[in-house]
Amino acid sequence: MAVTTSPRSRDAIFRPVEVGETLLANRIVMAPMTRNRMGPGLAPGPANVRYYEQRATAGLIITEATQVSGDAQGSAATPGLYSDEQVAGWRRVTDAVHARGGKIFVQLWHTGAVSHTSFHNGNPPPAPSVIDADARVFVEGRGFVEPSRSRALSSDEIPLIIRDFANACRCADEAGFDGVELHAAHGYLIDGFLRDGSNTRTDGYGGSIENRARFLLEIVEACSGQIGSGRLGVRIAPVSPTNGAHDSDPQRLFEHVVEGLEPFALAFIEVVEGATGGPRDYAPLDYSGLRRRFSGTWMVNNGFDRAMATDAVSSGRADLVSFARPFIANPDLVERLRFDLPLAEIDVATTYGQGEAGYTDYPAQ
Repeated sequence: MAVTTSPRSRDAIFRPVEVGETLLANRIVMAPMTRNRMGPGLAPGPANVRYYEQRATAGLIITEATQVSGDAQGSAATPGLYSDEQVAGWRRVTDAVHARGGKIFVQLWHTGAVSHTSFHNGNPPPAPSVIDADARVFVEGRGFVEPSRSRALSSDEIPLIIRDFANACRCADEAGFDGVELHAAHGYLIDGFLRDGSNTRTDGYGGSIENRARFLLEIVEACSGQIGSGRLGVRIAPVSPTNGAHDSDPQRLFEHVVEGLEPFALAFIEVVEGATGGPRDYAPLDYSGLRRRFSGTWMVNNGFDRAMATDAVSSGRADLVSFARPFIANPDLVERLRFDLPLAEIDVATTYGQGEAGYTDYPAQ
């Protein structure tokens, strides 16, 4: 890949940018990453505050995926945002990030089929259809296990889940977040509705692409009514096979999705290019064809380094670049990228689970 090397292009990812209603100091985003480190009540505690505060030099932090209800959980020790205790815990996180001049969005999810009966009082997890998700979920005392076979949501349950997303957005506002990202990727509930590989419904939420996209667009509409569309982003991963996600025509599906999101004037769309954590060329997709359908801020993700990120922004292919794993071991990633310093390596053994080792103890340069 040819990388432009003019002084202006080298500075591209460090220039401020207005994203919806939020002014970012730079274009380097900390991507959402599940760490399985929440304590009682699935509310952030002191260690979680330190973790996010340490990384506040990112132009924007997007938190780990956060449940919109107790029924949305799919792994142990993942956070929620529906109780007073959770709102108070997240408020301490946002206050700490803001005190250091940072901006922070919360990523909201419902895990759908990527869950286990232990999170649902022994019952199958709810999903668009009956699914055996090709995934692993973290269950306390058992480690990573296969998800349980799901059950199909009834048409009467769908409006209740949409209401849960809207309520979580209200809680996000109360907790002091600058905005919300909806997790519409990786085979979780919203993405499960989008794809014909997981959605075999025959009602108004299944069958045609228009029907399969309805759930996402209704959630976006409900959330926009709570916090405003200028504080709302959406994450998609058109071809990533994470958790068994697949569709027979991802190009046509996600062109329709992006066209449907365009009228909302969202803060951004974040696009995972290729296979999450894997090959960027996993499957063919015309990402430029998606971007042409969206006039707002475009964020790209997956396997970017300093040169690739600089080229993406300086060329106009993207406005923001989100980094995941590099932020785990490099709380000062922005400065390391700015001065082209070596990056610390992740201790893979401490990526998930409890304790501050491998969480808050990575040093800055």
